[in-house]
Amino acid sequence: MAINYDLLTERHPCFAKGKHAGEKGRIHLPTSPSCNIQCRFCERSINAIEKRPGVTSTVIKPQEALDIIGRALKACPDITVAGIAGPGDTLASPYALQTFTLVKEKYPDLIKCMSTNGLLLPEKADEIIKVGIDSLTVTVNAVDPAIEAQLNKGIVYHGKYYQGEEAAEILIHNQLEGIRKIAEAGIVVKVNTVLVPSINGKHIGAIAKAVSEAGAVIYNIIPLIPMHELKNEPAPTCVDLFKARLQADKYIDVFRHCQRCRADAVGVPGKSDYSDQVYLKRVVGGDTFSHG
Repeated sequence: MAINYDLLTERHPCFAKGKHAGEKGRIHLPTSPSCNIQCRFCERSINAIEKRPGVTSTVIKPQEALDIIGRALKACPDITVAGIAGPGDTLASPYALQTFTLVKEKYPDLIKCMSTNGLLLPEKADEIIKVGIDSLTVTVNAVDPAIEAQLNKGIVYHGKYYQGEEAAEILIHNQLEGIRKIAEAGIVVKVNTVLVPSINGKHIGAIAKAVSEAGAVIYNIIPLIPMHELKNEPAPTCVDLFKARLQADKYIDVFRHCQRCRADAVGVPGKSDYSDQVYLKRVVGGDTFSHG
């Protein structure tokens, strides 16, 4: 049985409220190297420098995750969550769900948290439910294909490459259908949206309304880090973020303390970082995953 939302606010740092905020830690297990969509703002990378999603110092195998969690718990007993958030998409390869199956057996008390772009969510929903994922984050950047196409160049879906609004229609449909299936199973769903003011800045309310109606319970607006094809877009200002949150607040609970964590983050967000000693190796380079 999946953990309920109230318990997540006590034990999961991405949901924590009040006196519990800033108390609990998480470990991200970078087991998912590949991706199946081409976000125009995303640049996955292996390095030890950048502090952002999509970056890790190493990619591990599912079997390695158990020893790594053991080291993490020794270094930081406050860890209550084992999450997988990349560096690619968790459903684009089988490794994330394999990892969670192993974690469930050896560390049953850890909350299992997974992030996905949602392209394969409807068809993978039964596996996610069976594995016992407690919270799922889906990144939904638009619910209008014309807007999504400005943020996402294309997708690889069942062996075929789609571009533009055709790709966007497939992705949006699958995201909302997948959220419905997961939410109906009692799993807590959080939605992330990357805020690009000139593209989806006035669209945030529509996204929040759609994902709330589909069953999501909390919404996280992530300011764009200008890079890749959107490197010339300005980062959102505090005013941009405030306006976006006002739009979303009408429809869904808005999460406000995102740290934009790396795919190999370990510790209490904003307070401690044990990733160096837990993963034991860092790459001070710039080898970058290809998109696809």
